Amino acid sequence: MRFSSISLGALLLATTAPAFAQETAPAPAITLNGTATVISDYKFRGISQTDGNFAVQGGLTISHASGFYVSAWGSSIDDYVTTHGTAHQELDLIAGFKHSFKNGVTVDVGALYYVYPGTRPGFSGDKSSSDFIEPYASVSYAIGPVTAKATVNYAPKQKALSLDQGQSGTLKNEDNVYLAGDLSAAIPKTPISLTGHLGHTFGPSWLVPIQRKEYTDWAVGAAYTWKNLTLGVSYVGTDVKFITPTGKDAAKGSVLGSIGVSF
Repeated sequence: MRFSSISLGALLLATTAPAFAQETAPAPAITLNGTATVISDYKFRGISQTDGNFAVQGGLTISHASGFYVSAWGSSIDDYVTTHGTAHQELDLIAGFKHSFKNGVTVDVGALYYVYPGTRPGFSGDKSSSDFIEPYASVSYAIGPVTAKATVNYAPKQKALSLDQGQSGTLKNEDNVYLAGDLSAAIPKTPISLTGHLGHTFGPSWLVPIQRKEYTDWAVGAAYTWKNLTLGVSYVGTDVKFITPTGKDAAKGSVLGSIGVSF
């Protein structure tokens, strides 16, 4: 995922005036945040996208004081993620609206577009397509350092979600629903935070391991933050098997480690 921040940076410099010593500077109308991460294995809903190998990831988010935001996030992936096996990057383009209420409830709605640059027909007559859109909505509730969140993602019927991503031209388009619950907590007076996740994917579609109509994934993790640096460790598992072309089980439970920086 790549996004140019040159024009935005100029805008922020032009619109942010220095505050007097006795005053607090007003919050900027537009903010820019970014991340860069190296992780031991990129798992999407419990299934490895890198065949158990390291992934390099990064993202940028532009947020407006009104609650609207746009974001771009990218990761290296393995070629089996798309049916024609020519993609080595995933690019997620996101637009949404988030609003927090005084009672601790936050609502977030938007749409996510998955793009796989470099994909192309694998042979003459190949009709496959790998890119697809997925609207989402979540509601979270914070009590002190603890936040609980419920999320639903629904990808409507598209060629990229058919069981062969439309390669043969004979299989029907499919849709997909993903329900998830997340729990996070910051340990008071420490730089440590804990997370828990439970998700369920309803298919059948390209996002579900072959011969399954649905599956469950879960994860537990901990992170240590020092200034802009975050070290993370987690265990991610599923209740399915997904054998890659190299013979590995991409859905097998495993421990992941990551190091990331935010700016």
